[in-house]
Formats: sequence, C-alpha cells, structure tokens
Amino acid sequence: MRYHISGFAKEELLPYLKHRLELAGTQMDLFEQPALEALFQATNGLPRKINLLAHLSLNVAALQNAQLVSAEHILTAVEETG
Repeated sequence: MRYHISGFAKEELLPYLKHRLELAGTQMDLFEQPALEALFQATNGLPRKINLLAHLSLNVAALQNAQLVSAEHILTAVEETG
C-alpha cells in the first residue's frame, strides 16, 4: 500500500515541531525563527524530511554546545545529508 502525504504549510511547521519535541519530553522552543524558515525551505514541509533534518540539526547544535538551533545548523545538516 502506498499513500502520499503532502507537505505542511509554513504556518504548520512550528506546531508540528512543538508536538514532536513534546513527544521527546521537552516543551522548550529549540529552533530560532530563521532556522524554522531554513528547515521549511530545505524540506518543502514534508514530515519525513522535517523529522530527519530537525534531528540532525539538533545533533549539530549539541556538538557546538549551542542552546538553540540556528539556520547555520540547519544548513550544516543539509550539507551532511547530501
């Protein structure tokens, strides 16, 4: 069985990320506004891509001891995924 899920609209990205972060055990806002824009642009709002890129971006930010994910962290994660 196959099913196509269309991408989220830009205004749906933040609520989706907040939901995913709550499932992971935090209610903190971990993404800067420019990072949200970069994440949306890089993923076209596709949930599977958002999940992967957000996870990698959180790892990049953690390795740099950053408290928030920036647009630069998103871009680094995009480069690492090819």
